[in-house]
Amino acid sequence: MSETPQLLLAHHLKALKLPTFLREYEKVAQQSAAEGLDHPRYLLRLSELELIERERRMVERRIREAKFPTVKSLDSFDFLALPSINKTLVRELARCEYITRRENVIALGNSGTGKTHIALGLGLAACQKGLSVGFVTAAALVHELLEAREEKRLLRMQKQLARYKLLIIDELGFVPLSKTGAELLFEVFSQRYEQGSILVTSNLPFDEWTEVFGSERLTGALLDRLTHHVHILEVNGDSYRLKQSKMKRGPGPGTSSEDDNTKDDLPS
Repeated sequence: MSETPQLLLAHHLKALKLPTFLREYEKVAQQSAAEGLDHPRYLLRLSELELIERERRMVERRIREAKFPTVKSLDSFDFLALPSINKTLVRELARCEYITRRENVIALGNSGTGKTHIALGLGLAACQKGLSVGFVTAAALVHELLEAREEKRLLRMQKQLARYKLLIIDELGFVPLSKTGAELLFEVFSQRYEQGSILVTSNLPFDEWTEVFGSERLTGALLDRLTHHVHILEVNGDSYRLKQSKMKRGPGPGTSSEDDNTKDDLPS
């Protein structure tokens, strides 16, 4: 053979899609020889490296396909700043068993209290568990559904949404919906009923959702499906973003830290 064994091995490993084997086999061979490992243990070590790298790439692909606006983990969430949040429930949800059971999650609370961060953290946890995730705001989803309807590709989009094991719909309630938009969004919820999990964040309590959907009948039917198998996270408290912004700005002109502490002691 005119080709060297190294060239042939590189060709075969590329054809077999084993890039970590190709990149690491010489280094691992030297380490294994130095440690006196036999051939099976050498191959085992290489196989483990390949599996770890393959899983890392798959997680990265699922994160890209989820279209998160930013990647945030639950480890970076400040539970101490918002003690009203049920941390035990959040940690339980991070195990993603609710997705296997096709249950839903609703996070309710004021703006800026960390609902989206929790949604992103649970979405990331699902990606790491090997589950497909889609993330979209309610307003953007309705816009895409209306556009798909106009272009006669609504059925294709609905099938695409149905493939996600977890669909995260953020900021429901920030923008009132048109009659057609509300009906299209209801259809998404309806099609996923007991077929796939939905995670919704909203700044509105349930009794105000009619203002968004514009119909008591439609809102009642939606809540009936959404809350049948549901975990509710109540995220109450002052805006965490506003609090962080004030801390970064520091005391205003002519105001000392002492003055701020005094103000905090006054009844609201």
